[in-house]
Amino acid sequence: MPPEFLPANEEAIAHAGALLREGRLVAFPTETVYGLGADATNDRAVAPIFETKGRPTFNPLIVHVSGREEAARHARFTPEADALARAFWPGGITLVLPRLATTPISLLVSAGLDTVALRAPGHPIAQALIRAADRPIAAPSANASGEVSPTRAQHVMASLGTREALALILDGGSCPLGLESTVIGFPENGAPTLLRPGAIAREEIEKVLGRKLAAADAASGEAGRSSPGQLASHYAPRAPLRLDVENPREDELLLAFGPHVPNCSRPVMNLSPSGDLREAAANLFAMLRSLDQLAEGHAIAVMPVPARGLGEAINDRLRRAAAPRD
Repeated sequence: MPPEFLPANEEAIAHAGALLREGRLVAFPTETVYGLGADATNDRAVAPIFETKGRPTFNPLIVHVSGREEAARHARFTPEADALARAFWPGGITLVLPRLATTPISLLVSAGLDTVALRAPGHPIAQALIRAADRPIAAPSANASGEVSPTRAQHVMASLGTREALALILDGGSCPLGLESTVIGFPENGAPTLLRPGAIAREEIEKVLGRKLAAADAASGEAGRSSPGQLASHYAPRAPLRLDVENPREDELLLAFGPHVPNCSRPVMNLSPSGDLREAAANLFAMLRSLDQLAEGHAIAVMPVPARGLGEAINDRLRRAAAPRD
């Protein structure tokens, strides 16, 4: 039986909150991407997230809370984490912090680690749903693991609409940022660490901190274990991607960027004709999905995107989408 598909009005949000309290899964919009939500305090509610997504259980989930005050009931804040929460919450930054022994958040959410990833979303529907559920909501992106992240409710239906555990999709329109949250870790006796680039640019975070972010130590497994979205092949369309292309081949579709687009005989979509990285971030996943549907066995060429600001996160997603996969 397919999930309910409802416009995110007051009645539907109240219904969604009741479903979450019953241990059901609800897909909902945030300012970054759509999330696949479950009651974060209920092991039996969280477990179907992994099954529904086909997600490895060693990959932690982000927990959505109303704000700094609620987050402090679940994790220990360092002064620098507190500064980032006050600067960017509600908004597109996730903080990986030491769990408090008293938190009711499921250990399954943290993949058995002694940390928990917390975010206060800025989308009014997400905030209303947290209030309606009256508990923190564990929510990775609402798509099958490894696929392109969903930025519209229809993307969720296309990816997960046949999954039995998904009870409801709240349709709140397109996600305004369209790129997952930036994830920052706070290792003991270490500098704040960029675990995943995302919707808040590195430079904005470093300005608040007054120092450079450290890079995650991939060799130690820090990024892959403590932060969502760190598998080598991730956000992947079915069609192969070829990156940093100045001149597409005759049989390739083109994901363009900027005003100077080379000739292409196959479909072209431009992340931002004006070269605006915020516009490009918002369009990235939706355009990847659209080109993938048109590819019909052909590859997608991707023009170079500058690595400054949000370009760092865009290029990270593109590299993962292009990575070899099983």
